[in-house]
Amino acid sequence: MTQRNIPLALTLLAAGLTSPLAGAEEKPEGFLEGSSLEILNRNFYFNRDDRKGQSSPKGNGYSEAWAQGLIGRFQSGFTQGTVGFGVDAFATLGFQLDSGDGRNGGQGSFGVLPVDDQGRTESEYAKAGGAAKVRLFDTVIKAGDVFPATPVAHYGDSRLLPETFRGVTLNNTSIDGLGLQAGRLHSMSQPAERRIRGGFATTYAGPVDAASLDYLGGDYALTDTFSVSLYGSRLQDTWKQYYAGTSMEYPLADDLTLFGALNYYKSVDDGGRELLGEFNTNIWSGKLGVRFGAHSLALSHQRNNGNNDFDYLRHSDSIYLDNSIQYSDFNAPKERSWMLRYDIDMSAYGVPGLSFMTRYGKGTDADYSHANATYMRRDENGNPLTDQKRWERNIEAKYVVQSGQFKDLSFRIRQATTRASAFESDLDETRVIVEYPLQVL
Repeated sequence: MTQRNIPLALTLLAAGLTSPLAGAEEKPEGFLEGSSLEILNRNFYFNRDDRKGQSSPKGNGYSEAWAQGLIGRFQSGFTQGTVGFGVDAFATLGFQLDSGDGRNGGQGSFGVLPVDDQGRTESEYAKAGGAAKVRLFDTVIKAGDVFPATPVAHYGDSRLLPETFRGVTLNNTSIDGLGLQAGRLHSMSQPAERRIRGGFATTYAGPVDAASLDYLGGDYALTDTFSVSLYGSRLQDTWKQYYAGTSMEYPLADDLTLFGALNYYKSVDDGGRELLGEFNTNIWSGKLGVRFGAHSLALSHQRNNGNNDFDYLRHSDSIYLDNSIQYSDFNAPKERSWMLRYDIDMSAYGVPGLSFMTRYGKGTDADYSHANATYMRRDENGNPLTDQKRWERNIEAKYVVQSGQFKDLSFRIRQATTRASAFESDLDETRVIVEYPLQVL
């Protein structure tokens, strides 16, 4: 059997030995009785054509990779008693199916497979880790390899394998409708890294020599249709970030619902070594939409009032802004952007599991006149870029098998086109993702 056929064989073997459960059930008390084990099979194809020739190790502007990933996650229950103990563990394996030295994306933002210093893609890589956990009443503390999910620290899962962090997290649900989270993270491992303990890196400034990331906050559902969130974080010697957000839904009729959201971030330098320089940036987004039957239409506006790009952890999902989409974040200094999004659920038309989405965003007025040295962008004459513009269009189709042996098998195709003035890329991008979750326990 050839090496490239191994991932397909493993997927088919797992499918033959196990079947997805019809639905999630509440796990009983007990270390073994409350345990779960899931294996996610992910087949990932990514093609990016940089129209101006950027982001490629050999300067041809074309990046392409096809890979197979296996992501296993085990979660134990808790031992019985007032204080319960348990463990979480994960193991991931990625295989190259097709790529080439001249089109693997190098070490840039493409980030599908590990790449060495000579620009060669590694044919396979694996990571594994775990965390010990303790439960006391409604509080769970985990120490080890963790997957935080907050607006200021959120592991990313948009590539072949998920991003992980190492540290300590706390979750509390003592008050009905209120979820509190806190944590101290000491390292991160990006999706295409072999290392389980990599250094911190940001999306726009790159690696930073920060010793830890601390965060604290919570989400509160005031009603079934209205919720608020407040969070704060500190990346040592780098930044302090604060987040506030709300989301709401309001039924107008039996088949008509109004929905909306507001998101706000304030980001300031942490002093000390000022690893990213001095900055004081605030950015916000607002969304208003209507859902009518199978259709959903939303309009959003976003504005960065600061003098620097709004930055966040590299390859993470730590940016809860409405106009942060497949490629563009629309978060340049002084940038203003609008986006229109349309979704349709084809269940209403006799095809359950099939959905479509399209959106178009446009940003204007990006201005680097007062950016610090870390985030400054200049033209060919050395002058700060001003009056910069960009637009992006996304189209997505997804189908999820609804029943039978292959229930929950999903197929997704995502396409993005973006065009910009001097400060950003022009590119066309396509992603095809096939996923099959197997519930073993």
